[in-house]
Amino acid sequence: MCGAEFKALPEGVQRVAAALQAHGHPHMPRMLDDAARTAQQAADVLGILVGQVAKSIIFRRKSDDAAVLVITSGDRRVDEKKVEAHVGKIGRADAGFVKERTGFSIGGVSPIAHATPPVTLIDQELLRFEVVWAAAGHPHGVFPLHPTDLERLTGAPVVDVVQEVSA
Repeated sequence: MCGAEFKALPEGVQRVAAALQAHGHPHMPRMLDDAARTAQQAADVLGILVGQVAKSIIFRRKSDDAAVLVITSGDRRVDEKKVEAHVGKIGRADAGFVKERTGFSIGGVSPIAHATPPVTLIDQELLRFEVVWAAAGHPHGVFPLHPTDLERLTGAPVVDVVQEVSA
């Protein structure tokens, strides 16, 4: 890509595309006809398992008001106590906080290219898959990657941060 292709993309997707390109990632964002604001919507549109959606969830750390990004598998629920064991006490982040800190609206939060770098944790459950799909800075934007690419792109550790799955 020479850069001209980015101009037709929404601003958030342009930031994600530039970050992917800077890291030498082989896949650029793809714009979908339908919105993929939830993991289930993304899975339905892409024709993949909901677990293959790398959802980005933002929390607010209480001690310093930092954004905490948890990247988890779309079929899992975050265990806030497990997250707190890694980063300290957290609370919910409202839409204004998410937009201010990440530069993205809820439903399109990418795991990369944030306005302010967050404290990031990657859920180990994502490693179950060969390919996962993440939001690319817009509810219609996504990009594919191998779960271990998240470590390289974010510098974040892979940890257990989800609720136990009942059999």
